[in-house]
Amino acid sequence: MVNGALHMVRAFFTHILEHLSNTTSISILPSSILGTLRVPPSKSMTQRLCAAALLHRGTTYIHQPGNTDDDQAALRIIRDLGARIELLNEGVWRIDSNGLQPIHNTIFCGESGLSARLFTTLAALSSQPITLTGTGSLLRRPMSDLLRVLQSLQVRTTDTQGCLPITVQGPLSIQDVTIDASLSSQYLSGLLFAYAFAATKEVVITANELVSTPYVDLTLDVLKAFGRKVRHDQYRRFIITPVTTSLKEVVVSPEADWSSAAYWLVAAVIKGSVRLEGLQMKSSQGDLAILDIVRGCGGKVEMLDDALLVNMATTHLTAFEYDATHTPDLFPILAILATACKGVSVIQGLHRLSHKESNRIQSITEMLHAFGVPFTIASNALQIEGVTSLKAANIRAHHDHRIAMAAAIGALRARGAVTIDDAVCVSKSYPAFFEHLRSLGVNTTSVL
Repeated sequence: MVNGALHMVRAFFTHILEHLSNTTSISILPSSILGTLRVPPSKSMTQRLCAAALLHRGTTYIHQPGNTDDDQAALRIIRDLGARIELLNEGVWRIDSNGLQPIHNTIFCGESGLSARLFTTLAALSSQPITLTGTGSLLRRPMSDLLRVLQSLQVRTTDTQGCLPITVQGPLSIQDVTIDASLSSQYLSGLLFAYAFAATKEVVITANELVSTPYVDLTLDVLKAFGRKVRHDQYRRFIITPVTTSLKEVVVSPEADWSSAAYWLVAAVIKGSVRLEGLQMKSSQGDLAILDIVRGCGGKVEMLDDALLVNMATTHLTAFEYDATHTPDLFPILAILATACKGVSVIQGLHRLSHKESNRIQSITEMLHAFGVPFTIASNALQIEGVTSLKAANIRAHHDHRIAMAAAIGALRARGAVTIDDAVCVSKSYPAFFEHLRSLGVNTTSVL
């Protein structure tokens, strides 16, 4: 208990120091972009690779992993749950594990919703009580649906009004189960990891009203890389077959992140040209959809042998309609794209935005209002009318990395300087975002 308390205190003061150092605002002048970028690794895949490496009994080499706040949170978590980690000089994580063997009874998830939901389930494989906690908006994200599932699988739980901090004590019973997957696919992903590594007989998870199916595909891709057998029937019934032999070593590398690439595709089609390196055109990542969206608006996209070349449209961009139910992370940057399109664009899936780093219905519409963009909300959709330029504005990021990055891209076509508060919150998913923005010729200034 003493070690757990010290660990929790250390995590608390680390968070305080990070918060004090992350109060810088960024001012951006209207600009065109031009240059080449290598797209950073997918944090969604890096965190999943960490989960698999923890459960894998053997050695995992993760080449060119991500370096976001969420990636670092996942790395700390698997270390505290028993994995041994060596950071090799050539940009490789070596992870040795003999399965879940917790060395701390308190796990700090930072502000990572994916890590919280994955590792709550994985921690429940242990008979040791383990408390998971975090910081910021993560402490307000609902976990009740997941807890009900875990309780049905004989896990003891305590929680804080359905949110973190949460304590779980297993061992989780591996048996057929039906879950409500309408709020988040992350609940299902956590169960798939636990079942795929712990099942001793064939077992079925039934997921009702599953959302964000592309993220489940990422989970299945990672499990396959580790030699695990999972198949599904129309994304409703997931059948897990135990394996009789296990790989000794697994060598993997996360794909480049289409979520991050989306900002540069939109930036290019509205104000310049960019060459993006490292992207895979055949990917399970749902945010790959941005490619078809910008093409459909009139953006010029050319696939080269080793890169993607994106150029500003030669004529005006045209309005679009898109359902972001399964790809909600695209919503903020699609809102900025819509401001540059002639006519009224319609983005559906607002119900997926409430429980993110911010309430994104509020933070996106507040951003649009500050930029002087007409919009309406109709049922489950945001309707945005394109304008010739955006107002100079002060934008509240609400400590939400995707709002900060979307606002920065919007600033390219503003009529004056745009200031974004707490802009370094982008470190959650893209620490080098503003460095890359400057490398493309954009004038930015830090404002204390």
